[in-house]
Amino acid sequence: MVQKAKILLVDDRPENLLALEAILSALDQTLVRASSGEEALKALLTDDFAVILLDVQMPGMDGFETAAHIKRRERTRDIPIIFLTAINHGPHHTFRGYAAGAVDYISKPFDPWVLRAKVSVFVDLYMKNCQLREQAALLRLQLEQGLPAGAGTNGGGRESVGIIAELSARLAAVEEQAEALGKQLNESGDGAAVATAAHLERKLTGLRRALDALEPGTGSGVVKQQNSD
Repeated sequence: MVQKAKILLVDDRPENLLALEAILSALDQTLVRASSGEEALKALLTDDFAVILLDVQMPGMDGFETAAHIKRRERTRDIPIIFLTAINHGPHHTFRGYAAGAVDYISKPFDPWVLRAKVSVFVDLYMKNCQLREQAALLRLQLEQGLPAGAGTNGGGRESVGIIAELSARLAAVEEQAEALGKQLNESGDGAAVATAAHLERKLTGLRRALDALEPGTGSGVVKQQNSD
């Protein structure tokens, strides 16, 4: 069963939160409400989120201040933030949003289709990253447990070869999805999303090299991978 991504919706007006939920419900992900910056920061202490939709104009801690706190925390600094605002103060106001760490800045009223598409991109990226972490964890577990004698040699044991083949097949599936997503993002022209996808592809390349080092016939096996950590 594929775990759903969590999307954090931050707005002090209940009707705006309701509207966001109606727009994003089609993505079939977990939508989490926060009615203030403080409440959003509390939610971020315990849960992982694919993307944050953050209202700029809120009483008390506004969106800019909330974003600053999010970016200062190591756990949350890489979560994409999309600012939503009902007030257009011109380029300077927009620049302040990007300076605060936003990947996008959308003025209300916004096009529901556009907002849903933008959020969908970051949900896809989040899911691909989760898959990558799972594959990396599985590989590391096998390395820590130690592959059977003969792993990574020309006469390697069948069990170790089967493990490596399974890992390679799973990684290939993630690589294929990442490649398709990368092409989609390049066509969209979204610079922040393209950069994030490129970072994911670099991680995939590193993991592929680690697996290649374990393939029978390399003559290096587990020792080579452990030395590269």
